[in-house]
Amino acid sequence: MIDPKLFADRFPGDFLFGVATASFQIEGASKADGRKPSIWDAFSNMPGRVFGRHNGDVACDHYNRWESDLDLIKAMGVTGYRFSIAWPRIVPEGTGPINEAGLDFYDRLIDGLKARGIKAYTTLYHWDLPLALMGDGGWTARSTAYAFQRYTKVIMERLGDRLDAVATFNEPWCSVWLSHLYGIHAPGERNMDAALHALHYTNLAHGLSVQAIREIAPNVPVGLVLNAHETLPGSDSAADIAAAERAHQFHNGVFFDPVFKGEYPADFLSALGSRMPKIEENDLEIISQKLDWWGLNYYTPMRVSDDPAPGAEFPATIGAPPVSKVQTDIGWEVYAPALKSLVARLYGRYELPVCYITENGACYNMEVENGAVDDQPRLDYYVEHLSVVADLIQDGYPMHGYFAWSLMDNFEWAEGYRMRFGLVHVDYDTQVRTVKKSGKWYSALAAEFPKGNFKPD
Repeated sequence: MIDPKLFADRFPGDFLFGVATASFQIEGASKADGRKPSIWDAFSNMPGRVFGRHNGDVACDHYNRWESDLDLIKAMGVTGYRFSIAWPRIVPEGTGPINEAGLDFYDRLIDGLKARGIKAYTTLYHWDLPLALMGDGGWTARSTAYAFQRYTKVIMERLGDRLDAVATFNEPWCSVWLSHLYGIHAPGERNMDAALHALHYTNLAHGLSVQAIREIAPNVPVGLVLNAHETLPGSDSAADIAAAERAHQFHNGVFFDPVFKGEYPADFLSALGSRMPKIEENDLEIISQKLDWWGLNYYTPMRVSDDPAPGAEFPATIGAPPVSKVQTDIGWEVYAPALKSLVARLYGRYELPVCYITENGACYNMEVENGAVDDQPRLDYYVEHLSVVADLIQDGYPMHGYFAWSLMDNFEWAEGYRMRFGLVHVDYDTQVRTVKKSGKWYSALAAEFPKGNFKPD
């Protein structure tokens, strides 16, 4: 096993090592203290949507165990904690009355982080849209973007003075395409027109949220977390190379281009622009405000080939087979080189600010044996991918930090509780936390920081 002390020498001394979670995945207490349902509460309770009809009612019971969980984070030696705030706890109906008890919870959480010397990196939206907003159409309605702006203001006015950084959205690819086109995530739509409306109004909500953050808490660095896909052609054929470019536009460009260039990608627009909602004057100006940082969530590459079917809808691609024989327990190809080529490609295409790897990790479902969890494959995954991050820093890319996904096993969306990504094992019957082998290694690495070999940008 690679020595974490030696490995640490590959990173600048001010590099941030953190862990990440999300509200719906760990908090539980879904009906406590004024919280009302989110779209994920409804989706989880529909037969056939989530494995085993698992739901977020209890999850990791973090809402009640937050102090001991923060002690666990402190004991792991990491310097940053990335968490999300549950909109249904703060503005339970999406619009209307503010729930003080919800704000109180995050007040205590952030104060607890500060008291332990851990930086607070918060995400305003990690998919738990207040269910009441579905009455207006949810993300397919322009009004939701303005509801999100107001929710942002409420958060920043109350908590902004203690946040180290804020992200507007986590992985809008999921809450747009996976949720409105592929039907795999809440609300479970399978409709291109709905997805295109959700796309633009999500981008608009991001921009309106940035405006609110800048107005209320101008000193808090604001960013956006994107699960950009490394769209690799299935072969060297011209058709597959063209397919990979279309896939880039569809899966990455529809977020990166408006945010970092103030426009939607050309081929995407010519294929689907007529089905987009009306783009009002100033929308793209609002969306493309300068950001202080951006977050990249990376797990696995996207390999595509040209879809030869006549009339195939843009991006007209089909999946191509993996190159690596190594897969995680969720079935995702392990291929660390794609992380390096993805970062290089994105910095080549866009004028991007500094980057944090805001999620990276692996699903392996080992259980506790004799009080320990031997998850060597997860540890190997971390070493491989962190090596790539170190290489990127060496090559001059502004990589400023890394958040492991996840602090602990949790509700893995449509997969329920059967898939485990944690550095810490959770026994869902007893809520006992057990730090895994990978967690101990990551803890030893994180404990080396901050240290003296700071690297100026």
